[in-house]
Amino acid sequence: MDSVTQVALGAAVGIAAMGRRTALWKAALWGGVCGTLPDLDALIDYGDAVMNMTRHRAESHSLFWVTLASPAIAWLVARASGEPGNFRRWWLAVWAVLFTHPLLDAMTVYGTQLALPFSDHPFGVGSVFIIDPLYTLPLLAGIAIALRGGPSAQRWNVLGLALSTLYLGWSVLAQQHVAGVVRETLSARDGGAARDARILVTPAPFNTLLWRVVVMHEDRYEEGFRSLLDRAPTMRFDAFANGHALRDAAGTLPAVRRMARFTHGFYRLAELDGRIALTDLRMGQEPWYSFSFVVARVGNPGLHPVSPVNVGGRRGMDVEASLRWLRRRALGIDLAPPR
Repeated sequence: MDSVTQVALGAAVGIAAMGRRTALWKAALWGGVCGTLPDLDALIDYGDAVMNMTRHRAESHSLFWVTLASPAIAWLVARASGEPGNFRRWWLAVWAVLFTHPLLDAMTVYGTQLALPFSDHPFGVGSVFIIDPLYTLPLLAGIAIALRGGPSAQRWNVLGLALSTLYLGWSVLAQQHVAGVVRETLSARDGGAARDARILVTPAPFNTLLWRVVVMHEDRYEEGFRSLLDRAPTMRFDAFANGHALRDAAGTLPAVRRMARFTHGFYRLAELDGRIALTDLRMGQEPWYSFSFVVARVGNPGLHPVSPVNVGGRRGMDVEASLRWLRRRALGIDLAPPR
């Protein structure tokens, strides 16, 4: 999730864990600080753009390593707070903050390596967008009211945590509902062949009303959108080339192998101006993606690997028109997405 959300979650968990054993502002402050610590791994340069992307949310987001690190961090926090005698409670609070950070990140589609060092599997439920105000606002409201004091201050913070957690539960249910519509659509259209298709269902930006769907086939992928307010029983998809013909030549490149595993196969290869571009299809929408890497140039003969460079982003996007489409499409108005 975004940094503001992780700071808010850390502060809320810190207040809940510390209770009345310290000043609320101290619990919120150190909770917020610890809530952002795991994301400092983004400052590490692992050598190239693909490695930097796939190594983000690695050791610093491992449940094992954050548990191991929490006593030392808690000792520093207890000393800095002037409360060395309260070390055990600070240990609990710091551990809870560090533990919930990667669990929340795993609810997004990016990929969080929770099980390191035992497994580097990138977990990603994909039921919430990286920025979702409906998750973050209850946390911020609960913290703000709690810091104002009063006999029920702690209850408001707990209520904020409860509402944000219930929202995560709602997002999973909504995601499963949309996945059911996708399977029905593919079954009605493709029959038994639909069983071989891989399906990705993720929310559109900032909400859980509108969902983006990617269906991977052997020779193409399809993109469609489904609002929970749509009345049609099935969905409409647009098909795009996935660069299947390039996989024999480019599939052995280390960057391609790594991204194929990290994205669970939801990637595209394409030749652009004599260069091979490797695109993560999970984050973004046609034709704009957050991560698209140049990994090779076309030579004579064969391909020549280059150090991966991210050329993805929103260049050329009409942001105002896209937000207008997003709002209307989320309300169930059947509009083609901007291209």
